Amino acid sequence: MAGSTAALGVDGLVVVDKPPGLTSHDVVARARRVLHTRRVGHAGTLDPMATGVLVLGVGRATRLLGHLALTDKVYTATIRLGEATTTDDAQGEVVAVHEVEVDAERLAVAMAALTGPIDQVPSAVSAVKVNGVRAYARVRAGEQVVLAARRVTVSRFELRARTGADLDVAVACSSGTYVRALARDLGRALGCGAHLCALRRVSVGPFDLTGAVTLDALAQAGGGALRPLPDAVATLFPCREVDADDARAISHGRRLPPFGIPGTYGVFGPAGELLALAEDAQGVCRSLVVFAGA
Repeated sequence: MAGSTAALGVDGLVVVDKPPGLTSHDVVARARRVLHTRRVGHAGTLDPMATGVLVLGVGRATRLLGHLALTDKVYTATIRLGEATTTDDAQGEVVAVHEVEVDAERLAVAMAALTGPIDQVPSAVSAVKVNGVRAYARVRAGEQVVLAARRVTVSRFELRARTGADLDVAVACSSGTYVRALARDLGRALGCGAHLCALRRVSVGPFDLTGAVTLDALAQAGGGALRPLPDAVATLFPCREVDADDARAISHGRRLPPFGIPGTYGVFGPAGELLALAEDAQGVCRSLVVFAGA
């Protein structure tokens, strides 16, 4: 039952298939009510218009979120040529309308030019911080916001289908890439303007829609929808088991001899209990997050 989550101390990860119209924080708020705990967080923000993969951490698993490898993202999207908007997506006001006279060859060339390492200027209404304040908040306050370009990588930008001025595309990109800015820049390159009409995140890092649940399914399953924290760590990271003495040491934050494992890894005790996330650095194993006794 959902109401038993807090009482049982359930910790784990769950991948939610976010519906349109909700912010990522809205999803967290619903999960908190369903699971009866305040200890819920999310990784990899999605805009309200977007749907798809949103990773939630519950209980002690909130401490895991900052260590997940979520740099690679895959989306499906719809881009509408001929209309530019204030937000570069369908939630903004249309500010320019142009005839669309773009053949397949011109479109392919323009999309290819936006593939690979590119310098992208985020949309002014993005969550990028300017002097500690989100850009979208400055725009809403009436400020003119011009953000600096940042280097991102678009490893795939493919046309899946075209219906008139609407392009159904697939995008694989690095963290920090804005698909609505990609739509805007495609429209500019073609001289007709464009904006993002729909966006669905298919995967982020190792998480995809295969194991995702809807908010309704989460409400029905409660804590049963969660991947338990030890299972999540064992699946997502290399792992090492230690003996009882080392288990006590790392549980108290003490350092161990290095294990020779590159990057972040999980440390488990002799009974299979999750103790910590750790890394080898400066000739020792040091804990990044200690779960034992938390």
